[in-house]
Amino acid sequence: MAKRNKAKTRRRPAKRGKRRAPRRMAWRWLVGGGLLLLLALAGYTAWLDLQVRNQFEGKRWALPAQVYARALEVYPGQALSAGDFAAELARLDYRAVSRPHQPGTFTRLGRSFIVVTRDFDFWDGAEPSRSLRLEFGRHALRDIRDASSGEPLDLLRLDPPLIGRIYPAHREDRVLVRLEEVPPLLVDSLLTVEDRDFYRHHGISPRAIARALWANLRAGHTVQGGSTLTQQLVKNFFLSSERTLGRKLNEALMALLLEWHYDKDEILEAYLNEIYLGQDGRRAIHGFGLASRFYFGRPLGQLRADQIALLVALVKGPSYYDPRRFPERARERRNLVLRLLAEQGTLTPEQAAAAAARPLGVTPRAASGVTERPAYMDLVRRQLHRDYSDEDLRSEGLRIFTSLDPAVQQAAETALSGQLARLPGEDLQGAAITVDVDTGEVLAMVGGRDPRFAGFNRALDAQRPIGSLVKPAIYLTALASGEYTLASLLDDSPLSLDMGGGEVWEPQNFDHQSHGQVPLFEALAQSYNLASARLGLALGLPAVLDTLHALGIERELPAYPAQLLGSASLSPMEVAQMYHTLAAGGFRTPLRAIRAVLTPQGEPLQRYPLEIVSAVEPVPLFLLDAALVHTVRDGTGKLAYRSLPKDLTVAGKTGTTDDLRDSWFAGFSGDRLAVVWLGRDDNRPAGLTGAQGALRVWADLLRRIDTRPFEPLPPLGIQWAWIDPRRGLRLSERCPRAVRLPFVEGTAPRDWTRCNE
Repeated sequence: MAKRNKAKTRRRPAKRGKRRAPRRMAWRWLVGGGLLLLLALAGYTAWLDLQVRNQFEGKRWALPAQVYARALEVYPGQALSAGDFAAELARLDYRAVSRPHQPGTFTRLGRSFIVVTRDFDFWDGAEPSRSLRLEFGRHALRDIRDASSGEPLDLLRLDPPLIGRIYPAHREDRVLVRLEEVPPLLVDSLLTVEDRDFYRHHGISPRAIARALWANLRAGHTVQGGSTLTQQLVKNFFLSSERTLGRKLNEALMALLLEWHYDKDEILEAYLNEIYLGQDGRRAIHGFGLASRFYFGRPLGQLRADQIALLVALVKGPSYYDPRRFPERARERRNLVLRLLAEQGTLTPEQAAAAAARPLGVTPRAASGVTERPAYMDLVRRQLHRDYSDEDLRSEGLRIFTSLDPAVQQAAETALSGQLARLPGEDLQGAAITVDVDTGEVLAMVGGRDPRFAGFNRALDAQRPIGSLVKPAIYLTALASGEYTLASLLDDSPLSLDMGGGEVWEPQNFDHQSHGQVPLFEALAQSYNLASARLGLALGLPAVLDTLHALGIERELPAYPAQLLGSASLSPMEVAQMYHTLAAGGFRTPLRAIRAVLTPQGEPLQRYPLEIVSAVEPVPLFLLDAALVHTVRDGTGKLAYRSLPKDLTVAGKTGTTDDLRDSWFAGFSGDRLAVVWLGRDDNRPAGLTGAQGALRVWADLLRRIDTRPFEPLPPLGIQWAWIDPRRGLRLSERCPRAVRLPFVEGTAPRDWTRCNE
């Protein structure tokens, strides 16, 4: 018995141990799990901290590249009217006021202006803001003087118009502002409405959460949020807009981390630049700097109290309170902001009441960042991609200066759209390019019937047969050979060429007639196919193709006889390159749209200097250009002078393709080259010759811009003679049909004909 009792006594502790083990295990698991959870939370917090610091200390925003047109330079004596100057100020959004004091304002009295210009940093130096008086005559600028001192100014360069931006992939746009540039009233208003405890909390505000909860319970629905400005910045800058518990926890934790590392003013400045405030098509408007321009067309520092209150009102819901779509909602919300400012003592009751009585004051149309010059912007992008990566263009905030002339662009758009509206066929399309002859800079480009449509860019991508535009290359080859003069007789009789394999090439003149023996200059002026084809075959196709390449055509062209009549398909841009060499005295330079590229800090990255190659000898080119002048004055281009001034000498060539599918004209004055194409995208006949379609657009364009006559200086060794256009013989200048033409000395015709023969 005793042994059994001892055994029982020894077993009891074992039983008590078995009952306590699960408790110890549970406690260990609880402690271990808690430690693991703390470690995980610490690790996750460290990871979040790394994300916050990396993004906030690095490049905070992907800034779009800004693309500018040319800056208008004005000087006394310049051929510039008061109306032209007023139009430029309108393009730059200068405001007409009674007494201009702020940059970007002006007043006009007749032909006199007082203008306060804006300062601007160009690639070659800074232009300060000035207050100036400008006096215009009927057709020219008479005088520029300092409005205060009366000191004369020799040259004024206005700030350039912004024509577009190259956006980041997410298409956010903003104008960065520093905190010291922001009106104090904006900061006070923002803190009053969105976060009164901003300078007292550490990222999250229990008081604000409690206040919002109580307000929402009293109202029965959500009327107030408890998020601090720091939390709002985190949500916009780091997180998505999804409403989940996980995102809210991340938001709170990241707000605390942000406040741990950065001071309040730095967080506030980031908020002012990050907050979403509206939508312009696919472009998102971020930050108060851009919102000020988007809604009011002026910088942030020029806003009134009512305008500042409206911007702050939009923070709650830019779409819901959109002042252009829902003005009553926007007004009610703005006035609430003004009442809160009066309650806080930021504004007096009288100031708040006066501000609330004002209209919303937004511009009727948004200052869109979506370019109105899509074809030209397309050209800029393509030329930029030769030197910059897509990432640089979409994120570095580069400042790109181009040669686009807004006045010439407007003329091109008006001429193309207006003439197409008068021609039959709603599906008739067109393209136009205008180039500065002296520099090779592209001044304007229109890619289609609707110049605002950012679709297929016909100016760059429509490759169409050029027809008779090729003929100057044939005639230049002949004149350069030394075997032909402008009066040389060409055979315009029927032509039949055996191509082999049973194929025969039999070109026809447009009038389906042959004209026998015709002088070279008249064959070009009347665009005779038979004479041109025979001349090209006599010269040899390789020689003609070499001339085309010398003029600037880079693509390979097969040596088929049909090339002599323009079977090659080229874009309007390629044609402009070719004809620019003819207009520029035989000097070939790549056509360009970009002048300079700067960093956001104003440091030049790259300049685009002229690249000039002497491609054509001056004597034969001078002879050809004289023939092209005759072509417009008396040949297929003579309809141009129904629109152009008679004293404006121009040169050019029409182009028409088979079945009237394409209508072309390429021509130039002394300083402007323009190329126009009309046709249908599906290649159906347009029903227009070059003279009936493209020439009309070209002439309308030229008459709308300031340009000088084409009057090249003759090279040494040139003599002039009066020629009979029918027979190529000398003729008295008193005869009405006589044409004055240049010749190399000793090569002019010696035989004469009479006026009545």
